[in-house]
Amino acid sequence: MKLPLSIKSSLAVWEPSNLDWQLFEAQIYAPTPCPATKEAQNLNYLKTKLSALVSRPDPRYRPRPTVREALRSPKLLLRESLAGLVVALALIPEAISFSILAGVDPRVGLFSSFVMAITTSILGGRPAMISAATGAIALVIAPVARDYGLDYLLATVILGGVFQLVLAALGAAKLMRFIPRSVMLGFVNALAILIFMAQLPHLIGVPFAVYWLVALGLLVMIGMPRLTKVIPAPLVAIVLVSAMVLIMAITVPTVGDEGELPQSLPELLTPNVPLTLETFNIIAPYALAMALVGLLESLMTAKLVDEITDTHSQKTRESLAQGVGNILSGFLGGMGGCAMIGQTMINVKASGARTRISTFLAGVFLLILVVSLGDIVAQIPMAALVAVMLMVAFGTFNWHSIQLSTLKRMPKSETTVMLATVAVVVWTHNLAIGVIVGVIVAMIAFARRVAHFASVTRTVGGDDEVSVAYYTVQGELFFASSNDLTTLFEYSDDPDEIVIDVTDSHIWDASTIAALDAITTKYENMKKNVYIKGMNKASERLHGQLTGNLGQD
Repeated sequence: MKLPLSIKSSLAVWEPSNLDWQLFEAQIYAPTPCPATKEAQNLNYLKTKLSALVSRPDPRYRPRPTVREALRSPKLLLRESLAGLVVALALIPEAISFSILAGVDPRVGLFSSFVMAITTSILGGRPAMISAATGAIALVIAPVARDYGLDYLLATVILGGVFQLVLAALGAAKLMRFIPRSVMLGFVNALAILIFMAQLPHLIGVPFAVYWLVALGLLVMIGMPRLTKVIPAPLVAIVLVSAMVLIMAITVPTVGDEGELPQSLPELLTPNVPLTLETFNIIAPYALAMALVGLLESLMTAKLVDEITDTHSQKTRESLAQGVGNILSGFLGGMGGCAMIGQTMINVKASGARTRISTFLAGVFLLILVVSLGDIVAQIPMAALVAVMLMVAFGTFNWHSIQLSTLKRMPKSETTVMLATVAVVVWTHNLAIGVIVGVIVAMIAFARRVAHFASVTRTVGGDDEVSVAYYTVQGELFFASSNDLTTLFEYSDDPDEIVIDVTDSHIWDASTIAALDAITTKYENMKKNVYIKGMNKASERLHGQLTGNLGQD
């Protein structure tokens, strides 16, 4: 049986020198293993590559619908296109606001949003997620722009992207598995609160007409889905409110009042900074903070979209895309960014988008709107966009998590973790810090619960000649549970022979080994013999490696 020429040509990039193709083909289809020779090792290597070539991708990561399916369906394509347009309209005032927050020109944030959206739509691992300039990134890099200027800010963004590539290669995305559900709930609820709070400046000290325009937009978005879902309700609300303002000549704040829109395309540039160790020392701390905050927000947002769409995403691929996006953003004069939870919710929940098409078109529409149609976009009333964001905030908040019946049913530690996450995020206006604090609180709560699972039972037996104190240790033994382990033994009252049975426990760390060493030492100082039995293989390996080498206090 011969290999197809297409597969042979695909394998050419991996072909070892002096490979016998006949032997390779025989081994591919042979039922018996190849002999352990160098030639056989080469064959096994190619067999592995061949399997990767012909195997199907993991169905868990297959987007539904796919880009091809959306392109072939006019209904899906219309939905994705309109969703991208809605997101682009919502991105403009946000990007301008974040630019002001970072202390740079509005076009810096707008260009960054365009680059991040396009890059992640092509390279990202989470379809339909929106990445652009964000407030979290703006807060991190604002001191660089203030103290050193725009060129140093761009260099910081580029280095931050490089750090994200390194973190992605090191498997930072896998750390998402350690974020518990209570932290995720706190993240979502805090996010909804922040989105709502961000709209308050547009609702305070404004003409009265703003309020009824916002109310009109909300009514449209509540009622529209009951009539049809072909056209996204947020887009209808924006068009209707804008038309009423123009027709009735109502004077209200507009997008143009937020800042000047750019009139040209972004240009490729290199930051004018000295390539010295001093420059690296200046920008590296901010770049690393930017990389961590950006990845954390992006991965948390990807996880949230996974739950909403009931699909899986490739977190490592998304991390790499974020790094590439920030590098390109820096070279094109942008301030960098990460996933935007608010705009992502507009895209996924409010507009029903599911593919990369919506993300890609959001970037394309953004550039067209601000460069070619800037005069028209500037006339859009902020009331329309505020209504959209208020609807997003309401839909994002997990109302079930704060119902009285839920709070009574949930363990107090879980509720504490959620409230701690919300409080820190709202206080710092930084989702990343809140998540980190929430994880720490969850770890402490978990350690306290598990620590109570360890117990020690003492029995005394033996015969008339030999008396034995028999201790049975049960539960997980680690730093939290083993700290009190030494106090659970009756050193003075025990006979000369002591047996410690750890069959029903597991030793996890050096703290437990140190505690067992301390117990053994106390008994030996009293001329008593101690025997530890029942260790599983992992515990025995760790005990043999560390016992006697940890020192004594």
